Amino acid sequence: MALRILIADDHAVVADGVRYLLAAQSDLEVVGTAADGTEAVHLAQALAPDVILMDIVMPQLNGIDAAREIVRRNPEARVIMLSMYSDSERVYQSLQVGARGYVLKRDLPEELIDAIRQVGAGGRYLSPSVTDTVIVDYLHEKKAPDALHQLSSRERHVLQMLVEGKTAASVARKLRLSPRTIETYKARLMRKLGLGDLPALVKFAVRHGLTPLD
Repeated sequence: MALRILIADDHAVVADGVRYLLAAQSDLEVVGTAADGTEAVHLAQALAPDVILMDIVMPQLNGIDAAREIVRRNPEARVIMLSMYSDSERVYQSLQVGARGYVLKRDLPEELIDAIRQVGAGGRYLSPSVTDTVIVDYLHEKKAPDALHQLSSRERHVLQMLVEGKTAASVARKLRLSPRTIETYKARLMRKLGLGDLPALVKFAVRHGLTPLD
């Protein structure tokens, strides 16, 4: 029986390329695609795929927080982060929320296929270059940055929507909260992160992969 795959990537060209690659494999079947993290969470629950390929930087809800929510709802979910970033911070974050694999978009196609099969069989997979980065950081006793760890899941969600240009009122409607509550969240975020204004929050969010550059 073929492994059922869900692809979550906001770049249609990437998603289509991965779909085309996997379609050539008799033991892999793409059952759905999502263009943002919120849709990925919904489709993961609706389709119950065997493996979820998750981009890290996506609109509305980034891939790491989407993976966190997917694994929270289904601890057996098998998520592979498919990212352009090889830094240890994002690798640590991904593994901490329950991802079972981390593959770079620049890796050879065969690596992605191997990762899917390995994770689909219950194993784990890290790209060799990512493994090298993690090992080097470990040898130098580099700890995973804890700036994001100060924030709750709701705080990260509010932060992402604010820096993507949504007003407090629209965020409040989305989360079914009052605009005043969102302003309280904003002030709390700035206090926790030691930042003084919205542009600083935007820079923080981009640097930590919570929102796309564009």
